[in-house]
Amino acid sequence: MYNELKERDKAVNWHPYTQMKTAGDAIPITHGKGVYLYDNEGNKYIDAVSSWWVTLHGHAHPYIARRVFEQLNTLEQVIFAGFTHEPAIKLSENLLQLLPDNQKKVFYSDNGSSAVEVALKMCIQYAYNQGKSKTKIIAFKDAYHGDTFGAMSVSGRSVWTNPFKNMLFEVIFIDTPNHENIKDLKKQISNIAAETACFIYEPLVQGSAGMVMHQAEDLSELMKFCRQQEILMIQDEVFTGFGRTGKLFAADHLSEKPDIMCFSKGLTGGTMPMGITTCSDEIYNAFLSDDKHKTLFHGHSFTANPLACTAALASMELLLQKTTLSDIHRISEQHRQFTDILKNHPQADKVRQTGTILAWEYKTHQKTSYFNEIGKILHQEFLQKGVLIRPLGNVIYLVPPYCITSEELDFVYNTIIQIIDRKRI
Repeated sequence: MYNELKERDKAVNWHPYTQMKTAGDAIPITHGKGVYLYDNEGNKYIDAVSSWWVTLHGHAHPYIARRVFEQLNTLEQVIFAGFTHEPAIKLSENLLQLLPDNQKKVFYSDNGSSAVEVALKMCIQYAYNQGKSKTKIIAFKDAYHGDTFGAMSVSGRSVWTNPFKNMLFEVIFIDTPNHENIKDLKKQISNIAAETACFIYEPLVQGSAGMVMHQAEDLSELMKFCRQQEILMIQDEVFTGFGRTGKLFAADHLSEKPDIMCFSKGLTGGTMPMGITTCSDEIYNAFLSDDKHKTLFHGHSFTANPLACTAALASMELLLQKTTLSDIHRISEQHRQFTDILKNHPQADKVRQTGTILAWEYKTHQKTSYFNEIGKILHQEFLQKGVLIRPLGNVIYLVPPYCITSEELDFVYNTIIQIIDRKRI
């Protein structure tokens, strides 16, 4: 049965970020429970990356499942144009209470890329609705905001985007801020401020760039300057939201407030796809008009799907429990202690941590890159030991579910040391 599933999958499925000609067989997963995934041969794997950073509370969480089942028997879907429902209203109310106090309205979509697309359209049309032409966009170098065309445009140019380079709109890419370059960044921004619609950024941690991290105080200073220059700010918390940085949101580390925020991934606890874009009243009010042409013409068939809203509500309830907040602190502290070990390991370089996110670079003769071949080798070796870690090339990282125990996390750490202790040519 195990091999049969592999062959059936290979016959019909095209997997993401995968060169199908050279990729090995996909592992058939039959079920999950807590921090573990189980395949059809009875092997189990600790999901140390939360299945692409989405699973906050572990797999098949019974409380989320029960809430979704109850909603499924009540209302599974309704068009969100001209209609509404309590799960969407309550989720918006609950989420806005946790965000910076200038976030006042919620726009629903389907995923992180879509949440970013919505945010970009809000900023461009914000100026347009006021008779202004502000079309320039600022983003960080090596940014990643998704794979749709708008999200690709504000992501760093790379081999990922090369086939489409002539179809992406122009973006000004700047370095992430630090004490040394902040003055130059401000000068660079001031030169284009009058034409700039927005600045979009991943706060504190650039995930797909290789878990590249910057400091809250430097980002806050840059945000303050953008506010003075009347540049709208889009804070992409698709990855960093819902506890990943050690606080509920990366925004909780910052002294300045964004105009727009984007969410997905952990939003529903990894149960269902959903995207959310929140904004200030200032943004929202720019679309209020007797002129129908000033409407935000954007929507998705499954906008504010009641099942996904219910999953998000249940996940948020779990997130706010004292035990979960304590677990986030415990994981962050345990990571900190493990960084002391990694920093003294000859194969580990540039060890870094923000909250429950831990990353470092495995030293090889190749340069640090997503295409460093050591990533595939390490991935397979981790799996053989019962741990799911999917390196970004030679960048190894951990983003575990909050339900992982100290013992399970120690097992992951010990497995990592066993693997990187091996000498490779």
